[in-house]
Amino acid sequence: MMLTGPLSTLLNNATITKYTLSDATVSKANELAKDVQSEAVTLLKNDDSNLPLSGKKVNVFGWGSTNPVYGGTGSGSMSKQYKTVSLLDGMKQAGLKTNTELSKLYTDYRKDRPEVGMFAQDWTLPEVPAKQYSDKLVSDAKDFSDEAVVVLTRVGGEGADLPTDMKAKGITYKNNSKDYDDFQKGESFLQLSKTERDMIDLVTSNFKKVTLVYNGANTFQFDFLNDYPQIQSVVWCPPAGQTGFSALGEVLAGETNPSGKTSDTFLKDLTKSVSYNNFGKFEYTNMADKAAKYKGFTGDDVTAIPGFVNYSEGIYVGYKFYETASDEGLINYDDTVAFPFGYGLSYTSFDQKLDSVKYKGGKVTVTATVTNTGDKAGKDVVEAYYNPPYTDGGIEKASKNLAGFEKTKELQPGESQKVTVKFDDDDMASYDYKGAKAYVLEKGDYDISIQSDSHHVIDHKAITVKDTVTYDSDSNTHNGDKTVATNQFDDVAGDVTYLSRADHFANYKEATAAPTNFKMSDKAKETFYNNSNYDPKKFDKDSDKMPTTGAKNGLKLSDMYGKDYDDADWDKLLDQLTFDDMDNLIANGGYGTQALKSVGKIQLTDADGPASLNNNFTGVGSIGFPASTAFACTWNKDLAKQFGEMIGDMAHDMHVAGWYAPAMNIHRNAFSGRTFEYFSEDSLLSGVMASSEISGAKSKGVYSFMKHFALNDQETKRTEMLCTWTNEQAMREIYLKPFEMSVKEGGAQAVMSSFNYIGNTYAGADSALLQTVLRGEWGFKGFVLTDYFGGYGYQNADQEVRAGNDSMLATTKITNHITDKSATSVKAMRQAAHNILYTAANSWQYANGEPKVATPIWKTAMYVAWGVVAVLVIGLEFLTIKRYLSRKKAVATIEPAAEPAQAE
Repeated sequence: MMLTGPLSTLLNNATITKYTLSDATVSKANELAKDVQSEAVTLLKNDDSNLPLSGKKVNVFGWGSTNPVYGGTGSGSMSKQYKTVSLLDGMKQAGLKTNTELSKLYTDYRKDRPEVGMFAQDWTLPEVPAKQYSDKLVSDAKDFSDEAVVVLTRVGGEGADLPTDMKAKGITYKNNSKDYDDFQKGESFLQLSKTERDMIDLVTSNFKKVTLVYNGANTFQFDFLNDYPQIQSVVWCPPAGQTGFSALGEVLAGETNPSGKTSDTFLKDLTKSVSYNNFGKFEYTNMADKAAKYKGFTGDDVTAIPGFVNYSEGIYVGYKFYETASDEGLINYDDTVAFPFGYGLSYTSFDQKLDSVKYKGGKVTVTATVTNTGDKAGKDVVEAYYNPPYTDGGIEKASKNLAGFEKTKELQPGESQKVTVKFDDDDMASYDYKGAKAYVLEKGDYDISIQSDSHHVIDHKAITVKDTVTYDSDSNTHNGDKTVATNQFDDVAGDVTYLSRADHFANYKEATAAPTNFKMSDKAKETFYNNSNYDPKKFDKDSDKMPTTGAKNGLKLSDMYGKDYDDADWDKLLDQLTFDDMDNLIANGGYGTQALKSVGKIQLTDADGPASLNNNFTGVGSIGFPASTAFACTWNKDLAKQFGEMIGDMAHDMHVAGWYAPAMNIHRNAFSGRTFEYFSEDSLLSGVMASSEISGAKSKGVYSFMKHFALNDQETKRTEMLCTWTNEQAMREIYLKPFEMSVKEGGAQAVMSSFNYIGNTYAGADSALLQTVLRGEWGFKGFVLTDYFGGYGYQNADQEVRAGNDSMLATTKITNHITDKSATSVKAMRQAAHNILYTAANSWQYANGEPKVATPIWKTAMYVAWGVVAVLVIGLEFLTIKRYLSRKKAVATIEPAAEPAQAE
């Protein structure tokens, strides 16, 4: 009973067949991964055409050259099953010969990269101190080549944000020398260490032609480049995956012309970031009574006090702030920004001519001609932006907003291509959360421009919206919404002062200052729930009627493939479920959906990994692709679509139904540990990439869990009741937009909710988010899964299932089971089961009828054991009977000789 009951799921997962990739899939995946990185590598600087490297020999400096960054840690880790191309391997493949004496110096110094893991982080940056470079080594390097490449690396991962102060308490770091500290108080992980700076001093004092390669996802602080005119070229190589460094080698050698564009704004001083003071760990001083106590991942006892983060910058995230602040005179742009958003150079030159901007029938069409005016083949990107009319003190609007983009084909020297960028006029609408409480497209002139990046305008033309349009009726919804988008998150604004453009950002200092109020308001505290005070019975409704359960209607899940969500047969099938069926489906959603005998559902496997598929139970992984940030840097939506299709192909080989990706949270701050897993600071670029990947996977019958929904834009305290406060305009225009696009354009079928609280409500229990917006406004049909279900003192299946969070990503028994059996609860369970089963029924594994599955090994072993036991029991029974009969016969033989007893 234990084996076939509570332990069956665990045993199924532990003994599941280890399906691996075919050789053909591996070959195709490796090729595509290289293509992606070829367009992701971004040339930031190239004075005097220093690149490509003129010779075949090159000195490669920097410890990171021997231990580069392939991805991120946690769910972003690479599989060890397949060959990985290192940075030096990639250069060798491109025909470049590197200085092996230098490489040996670094590998002898340290072979392994310090671990920045989920549970512990060692932020040490191994780098050979300059004093350890012998005169002979330097002399030999100069004789080897006059070309020098310096490699700097930074890694991030799930579970921790990058340190903003390397001297802060709790930071683990080992200096590279006993003579000095690598960092001073207040210096961050995204700045040069002293050892790195000393190494650059050494290189630039001996070489005049230096190329700096930055290998990492988080934007580095390039405040030192003007100090080193010898650094003629700067290349950004985001985490490259298992084969992507082949592409970097080809870029450096000139075999590939770089066409990447920055996905984020690079600042000269990261402490001047608009979100710098409102990022990280802040805890409430009046919430000790709501502290959560639980067992951590490592088995230790954890006491978590609710905390908060204020998104006080509102809509002014990334370039939208820096461009608008420059236009308003708040900042000197050149002193603030090192490299703009959307920026990238090439080995050739391009001319972009704005042919026309047409506005008709609610559509804006921008046509441009791109001509390769240089002498090498290459690709370019047409970036279209809009600048809306702004009234001082009115609806907040940025002066630069990406409206759309298209990447050219590879253009030969002298070749031209007409490129068209189209978008709807309601894409330029702003969300007015104070007045209309709806999206509003204000009348006036909208300046439409094509730009080489967010800052530099190539040409522009104005279009005029004659009348203000307010999207506030069922006949006039915004962007195809099924129901009117109106205020749902008034309470999420909290007591925060939000940055306003009014009077040239007059409230900038107040709005962007570090928080001073560390108390949750009494009003918010009244409706703050975690497992200490949530009682489902308080929310039961007397009007709810108990649904039918356990009916014998004879339907199977395979019968539902391709049927509409509202098909009448769904009610018949759902009637067949018992309470235990629904509870099992809801409670045990970790890395797959459970088998249900009552409807003929097989167990389906869902795999983790933002750049791959990793089966956590079999240990089998797929090819690891470049990081999501790399995809954003390609500005190539077709490559994102192809990646989604490849995920589908790999999923078929591995017998995987769902993919825990893509993640599309926003690069709100450069220090976010999970930057590699997210795309960009821009919501449109993020949404295009994410929806393209989802669409590609869906075309192969694989459902993608878009994540983390929503406002999960930092790692610090994200599992510890982190209350995220923001206004509804920022939510809808910045943080929810990629998810909205993924539903409407990508056809998303699954969602992973986030750990954090939206205001004072856990995201996985926020009905406004999961029901009203996701399902009601956007028309999402599918199921919502939690992020990893560890309980954490606030994850509660009873609360979540009623709010529209259908399944718990749980692998152990905790608060993931339904305890309330009221009509209200069972009704919510039935709805959750509908959502989960609808998604499962429409996966590729049900495309050809009921899937056939092999009996798990443990069951076969159990059946064999039963058989052996049965034989033994029957044998024992036979022997017992035989023995009894023999004894009886013996007794019968003796009895006649006995004297009968006499009565007295």
